[in-house]
Amino acid sequence: MSPEIERATGLRERKKAKTRAAIQHEALRLFRKQGYQATTVEQIAAIVEIAPSTFFRYFRAKEDLVLTDEYDPLILEAVRSQPAEYSPIQAVRSALRAVVGGLTDEERTDMRERAELALAVPELRAGMLDQLAQTLRQVTDLVAERLGWPADDFGVYTMAGAFLGVMLSAELYWLEHPGSDLFALLDDALARLESGTRPLRASTARPPIGRSGCRVARGISSRALGIVVDQPTSVRDRPAPTACSGLSPRRAW
Repeated sequence: MSPEIERATGLRERKKAKTRAAIQHEALRLFRKQGYQATTVEQIAAIVEIAPSTFFRYFRAKEDLVLTDEYDPLILEAVRSQPAEYSPIQAVRSALRAVVGGLTDEERTDMRERAELALAVPELRAGMLDQLAQTLRQVTDLVAERLGWPADDFGVYTMAGAFLGVMLSAELYWLEHPGSDLFALLDDALARLESGTRPLRASTARPPIGRSGCRVARGISSRALGIVVDQPTSVRDRPAPTACSGLSPRRAW
C-alpha cells in the first residue's frame, strides 16, 4: 500500500472514530436529559445531523451506545504489544496504564454514565452479561497466547476469570465512590492479585478432597483460579487447620 493510500485510509478511520464518539456522547446527553427508554435513534441522529441509516453504520442498535466503546479493542491491542517477558498480569497492568490512564475527564465521565446506565436499565443488564462472556473469551485467548498454553486449558479460563473478577470489583467500587480514580483502582486490584500468585496449569493440580476441610478447600480454590498462593504444595505438609480463617483474601495478597 502506498504512503498516500495509507494516509487517506488513516484519515477516513479518524473521521469515522470522531463521528462514532460524537454520536455516543450526544446520545448519553439525551439519555441523561430525557431517559434511556424515551430516547430514540431518530432523535440521536437528528442531534448529530446524520440520517438514521447512517447511525446503524456505527452502532448495531441503541443498546450498543451504552454497552460498547473503543477502549476494549485498544486494551487488547496494547496487551499484545507488551514485552514477551511480561507475565499476563504485568501485561494487562501496562496496557491499562496506556489506555485507561490516558483518558480525558470527558471520556471518564462518559464511561461512568454508560456503566451506571448498564446497571440501571434491565435490558442493558442482560446485554452486559453477554458482553462479559465475550470479554472473558477474549481475555482467555490473550492469557493463553502469553503463557503458551492451550486456549481450552481450565487454568487459562480461570486466570482470565480472576482478572475480570478483580477488575469488575474495582469498577463497582469506582461507581459507588464518585471521587475515586478508575485506573488507580484497576491497577491496585491487579497488583493485589499479582503479589500473592503465580501461574499454575490447572491440569497439574488435582488435590484430594478429604477430612482436612478448610485447608483442602483452600488448595482447590487457589488452583482452580489457575494460580497458587505461596504455600506448601502438599496438603500433608500443611499444619492441621484450626479454623476457616485461612480463607481470608488477605492471605493471597
